[in-house]
Amino acid sequence: MPRPVIIDCDPGIDDCVALMVALASRDELDVEAICTVAGNVNVATCTRNVLGLLALLGRNEVSVYSGCDRPLQVQPVFADHIHGESGLGSVTFPDNRPPARDEPAVDYLIRRLTDRSQPPATLVIVGPSTNLATALQRAPEITAGIEQIVLMGGARREGGNITPSAEFNIYADPHAAQIVFHCGRPLTVIGLDTTLQLRCSPARMAALRAIGTAASKAAADMIDHVNAIYGEIYRTAGAAMHDPCTIAWLLAPDLFHSRPVQIEVETTSALTRGHTAVDYHVTADRPANANWVERLEPDPVFDLLLERIARL
Repeated sequence: MPRPVIIDCDPGIDDCVALMVALASRDELDVEAICTVAGNVNVATCTRNVLGLLALLGRNEVSVYSGCDRPLQVQPVFADHIHGESGLGSVTFPDNRPPARDEPAVDYLIRRLTDRSQPPATLVIVGPSTNLATALQRAPEITAGIEQIVLMGGARREGGNITPSAEFNIYADPHAAQIVFHCGRPLTVIGLDTTLQLRCSPARMAALRAIGTAASKAAADMIDHVNAIYGEIYRTAGAAMHDPCTIAWLLAPDLFHSRPVQIEVETTSALTRGHTAVDYHVTADRPANANWVERLEPDPVFDLLLERIARL
């Protein structure tokens, strides 16, 4: 049976690619719902982007819930300098979008995760963790409905991509991340140390375009935008596909290498806000609270993404 999955995201270019791969994997993943949150762009734009993607893919039956429009305590920060004002670069999705659900994302999460008639769900978080953290604060009992959490965020060796000390998703709402990291459910964290190994090289982009579908063209056009930004801002060739790593891990965990760690998030320092202190030296007094992914097998993982996008 496919694993029940809820994806919490802030599309965003690599979020859209992650959604494509998840929606193409019906045998393994049952995407029950997509929740949006303010992150790469404002939450209204994120929701519009998800609905447009579903229209492009012909998957209007997937429920979409719009979520929190600001972090728990800090001022909002966006990444439109990377993803463009629309969050999609220059790509446009169809206008005949399905409507989002009226129920807010946090209320949906509480309702779904406290429904004992349904199996526990896997939560995939590829944006700031505000929705889940808010749900945990309002209804701590939802943890019984969470099978596991797979989260894209943080860094150890690589430092950060929004500041020298922090990865964007954690920086955008560090207090929410700290709550999620200590919620007590199985948690796999895939940060920059791993995601920066999955680059969109010219050969990989050519393979993506060669698929020749509307979905692959949209993915390639979006990635072309972020490839150009990476070259301009970071002076590197080929953007990293951060968020799709979470879906690839669910589909093929043997392509990733990880270890148990203790993670704490810096929430008070202006200088190091959002820093993830990843401690390899777990002990009985400081037990692991996460499975930290250290590296992946780049070619097989990218080939997996291509194979799934080709199904759309």
